[in-house]
Amino acid sequence: MRPSRPNDLGAFWLPFTPNRDFKAAPRMLAGAEGMIFKSEDGRTLLDACSGLWCVNAGHGRKEIAEAIAKAAYELDFAPTFQFAHPQAFTLAERIAALAPEGLDHVFFVNSGSEACDAALKIARAFWQKKGEGGRFRLIGRDKGYHGVTFAGISVGGLANNRKPYGPLLPGTDDHLPLPYDAARMRFTRGEPETGADFADALDAVVARHGAETIAAVIVEPVSGSAGVFAPPLGYLKRLRAACDRHGILLIFDEVITGFGRLGAAFAAERYGVVPDMITFAKGVTNGAVPMGGVIVSRAIHDGFMAGPAHAIELFHGHTYSAHPLACAAGLATLDLYRDEELFGRAKALEPVFMDAVHSLRGESKIVDVRNAGLAAGIDIEPDPKSPGLRGYAAMKRCFTDQNLVIRVSGDTIALAPALIATESDIARMVDGVRAAVRGL
Repeated sequence: MRPSRPNDLGAFWLPFTPNRDFKAAPRMLAGAEGMIFKSEDGRTLLDACSGLWCVNAGHGRKEIAEAIAKAAYELDFAPTFQFAHPQAFTLAERIAALAPEGLDHVFFVNSGSEACDAALKIARAFWQKKGEGGRFRLIGRDKGYHGVTFAGISVGGLANNRKPYGPLLPGTDDHLPLPYDAARMRFTRGEPETGADFADALDAVVARHGAETIAAVIVEPVSGSAGVFAPPLGYLKRLRAACDRHGILLIFDEVITGFGRLGAAFAAERYGVVPDMITFAKGVTNGAVPMGGVIVSRAIHDGFMAGPAHAIELFHGHTYSAHPLACAAGLATLDLYRDEELFGRAKALEPVFMDAVHSLRGESKIVDVRNAGLAAGIDIEPDPKSPGLRGYAAMKRCFTDQNLVIRVSGDTIALAPALIATESDIARMVDGVRAAVRGL
């Protein structure tokens, strides 16, 4: 056993990060409050992506911290295998009350990745219970991101997340197209007016394999990690109709869009579409404690409630499912969303945010801007010799020169301010991105 080296950066292998470059010039965050991160060297940095799409009510909320501390003293842990605790039921009821009518049951996990994994398992198991075990195919979408489990990357459509790990889950090779055509949708403000017919691609998958082999379709209502692609008007309704026509379950991955990002509790509400399941995480606890879950329709839940009453209906779960600290954080977070009317605030702020991000049109290295709610994707023209280099350089410039924390994926910058952001916060974000891109 070697002596520990507390200040050595070698032991921590950072996720989704160029580790060697990071450790040569670390970007350390040492504190946070409201819209601000505090760097290790004492600077104040504007958080332009709600932490990692999760701190929707802003950092350092006293109400959440006090709820977590109280729970840690009173009930630091309780198993939810064969036992439970009251706050788990209270939180589940409050989340279900925010969901569309008919989505009545909540299965808790610990992250968005686990939420998607659970939803996909529930979909396959549901058809087994119905005597239709031949429905095993799970259909995702190009550029989709559904977490990092094998199931999530299998239905996901981001190449770098998939290529190193094959072979992937059987029955997941087919992907629907991303409902986006750059030639006619570039610089669209909000949802594109055309493109609902992208949903018809499901019919081709059904024709190829037969509906009797397909368990579920999973999509992000707004693609987040791919670079903020809003659905064309009518697309999700058309996809819902196609799923109904073929008897296929529809799963909305709302890990990013849930809890106010689009000006509503869930994107399902914004777009007037009721899926069979909704996955959530991130904003449910304001990022303070890891938590995720699946909101399940009454029909799916009741389909499992058969057989002897003493028998386990679903062989799935986690040690930390509905952890008491996470439930306390979730309840306090939902109180903040309600009491401060943050979902409505996000909706009112959306036009201001949209005008601000689209003011970047015309910058020489910016080739597209897309937005939905308080989320925007800004595409930088790639370096032809090194794709992703300019996006990474822009992120570093924002941190060092603009005192701004942004999210990048390849050559796409993502902005997703907290729902407490002000108009001046938004202006500063956009001005910082403009300056960073001009400096490339």
